[in-house]
Amino acid sequence: MDSEKENHVKHFLDLIQKSRKGKFKVYIGMSAGVGKTYRMLQEAHTLLRNGIDVKVGFVETHRRKETHELLEGLPVVPQRSIFYKGKYLEEMDVQGIINLRPEVVIVDELAHTNVEGSKNEKRWQDVMDIINAGINVISAVNIQHIESLNDDIKEITGIEVKERVPDSVLKAADEVVNIDLTADELITRLKEGKIYTPDKIPSALNNFFKAEHILQLRELALKEVASQVERKVETEVVGLRNFKQEKFMACISSNHNTAKTVIRKTARLANYYHSKWYLLYVELPCESANKIPLDRQRHLINNFKLATELGAEVIRVQDNSVASAIIKQAEQRKATTICIGKPHLNLVKIILSTNIFNSLLNKLSKSEIDLIILS
Repeated sequence: MDSEKENHVKHFLDLIQKSRKGKFKVYIGMSAGVGKTYRMLQEAHTLLRNGIDVKVGFVETHRRKETHELLEGLPVVPQRSIFYKGKYLEEMDVQGIINLRPEVVIVDELAHTNVEGSKNEKRWQDVMDIINAGINVISAVNIQHIESLNDDIKEITGIEVKERVPDSVLKAADEVVNIDLTADELITRLKEGKIYTPDKIPSALNNFFKAEHILQLRELALKEVASQVERKVETEVVGLRNFKQEKFMACISSNHNTAKTVIRKTARLANYYHSKWYLLYVELPCESANKIPLDRQRHLINNFKLATELGAEVIRVQDNSVASAIIKQAEQRKATTICIGKPHLNLVKIILSTNIFNSLLNKLSKSEIDLIILS
């Protein structure tokens, strides 16, 4: 079979697989306590009343009275016990859900890390398995768990969130709904004990629930949902498909702190434009495997993994000149925008230290390739 026929077959198989997948709806919020779980359970009751076979795969009520009461009358899939470090821990029974094959399943806490010994490391991977089995999923996540926003969240709150969900998971959602409250409404709910137990309220008010933090987190949540809606409009509304197709190329050096910023911000741009993106690492002779320190090698591999999780195609080339390698790869991949770190960082220093920088800019200009310097 020639390659053209193989492509036709693959295309048809892709269409079949796509039609077999379940639909995916995600409720997103600026923080805990906005009412995501409550809304999911309300929706489950509505579906049930309309004759839809809906089951609760996993819900975390955090002992919130109003939310817990909504579980009454909903069929719940029993959790699975896993023996870990001398005790039994409960996890969502993914295979049990797939075997039952409900039309819709409710799965809370999308960013949750599973107990060791589970099939998947993360709950969002469980959700993908359920969707691929043809079951519709309604789930929920807080904005601070989105991978590419990790640096922004740390800057706003001073806290580095460890449990994170790749942007590609939200991108895969058929529907993303923002559960929005004003900062005053959320703080009032907290003070009334509707979010945390009384002993946790003072600490919460001094951390995530500071009014200025909530405003910034709210803005991030609104922007995230707006970009998801815009992406759906661009891909699904007839007449908008002739726009120039963006392709981003993030260029990193072995400076791992800079690289993480460039990767996450380029992923955000690519997600916003619903576009393909690449990660380019140019290995100079002084950075060959036998010369680069082991810790830098490890950070480099971790950054390649991060970029892959965020949807990038990783390109690793060896060259004596970073600038000429960037030009060559950008032209080969038909990149429309190149993203690099700001001038005090290694990659740009390397470019500036050569007389190729002007030719790089000229070449990019002639090729109509944009250059973005990320801070």
